[in-house]
Amino acid sequence: MDCNIKIDRDAIARYGINVSDVNEVIETAIGGKQASIVYEGERRFPLVLRYPSPYRNNIDAIENIILHSPNGAQVLMRDLAEISLVEGPAQISRESGRRRLVVGVNVDGRDLGGFVQEAQSLIANNVELPQGYTLQWGGQFENMQRAMARLMIIIPLTILAIFFLLFMLFKSLRLASLIILVLPFASIGGVFGLFLTGEYLSVPAAVGFINLWGIAVLNGVVLISFIKQLREDGYSMEDALLHGCGHRFRPVMMTASVPMLFSGGPGSEVTRPLAAVVIAGLVTSTALTLLVLPVLYRWFEEKEVEA
Repeated sequence: MDCNIKIDRDAIARYGINVSDVNEVIETAIGGKQASIVYEGERRFPLVLRYPSPYRNNIDAIENIILHSPNGAQVLMRDLAEISLVEGPAQISRESGRRRLVVGVNVDGRDLGGFVQEAQSLIANNVELPQGYTLQWGGQFENMQRAMARLMIIIPLTILAIFFLLFMLFKSLRLASLIILVLPFASIGGVFGLFLTGEYLSVPAAVGFINLWGIAVLNGVVLISFIKQLREDGYSMEDALLHGCGHRFRPVMMTASVPMLFSGGPGSEVTRPLAAVVIAGLVTSTALTLLVLPVLYRWFEEKEVEA
């Protein structure tokens, strides 16, 4: 509870007292004001005067503060101001010289970005801010926006880096383009996993996609490298594809079997979206890598022979 003192300007005018005089008395009694300096050797200490705690937190004591008018009359504070206890902020925060009030909201059961977007729309249509007031959205939403902006740069760079490394490995744009096709295969499962689990595209989910792409590309490299080696050893196209998929089924499955559990304890809001993306994405990427990638490899090689 805060003590609110509203000065009656008509009353102080009748007694010939200035507003500054009343404010000075209030400041001295409640807030404290330096009256002198105490010297102790070479050190100096300010001497501050104010009411003891039981009195400055007591309305009756504040109402009975005596002020002296210019004509010598003694006037009680209750005759010059209206004093009351009101609910107030526990702490007044300031930013850039302006008062700041923080309203905290915990979002549960829906995505943070969608909630903030809906709240911004409702406030813009139904709330008219007074002049001088501004509204800023911060907290986890601000962190999410900052992280998403970085991911918009990191993800394209990651894909370009993967493609460059594949080209350096196979010395072929065709094979590098072929293996990079596993990224959509994996992404299909990741999106489907988010849909099934009711999760949303968040920063952990985006990190899960990057992790998933790395595993999917590794599986594609393992399979295509072995098929390419069999072709160089003289195997026919059909034999190389069947033999390659059969012998590389176990390594691909072992690589894809990444243990990741769903949890509901502290930190689960991070692990659940990431796990949903990786587990579902590995299911589709593994299946499509073993079924679609060999077919595309044959088509790519036939195009290369014709060229």
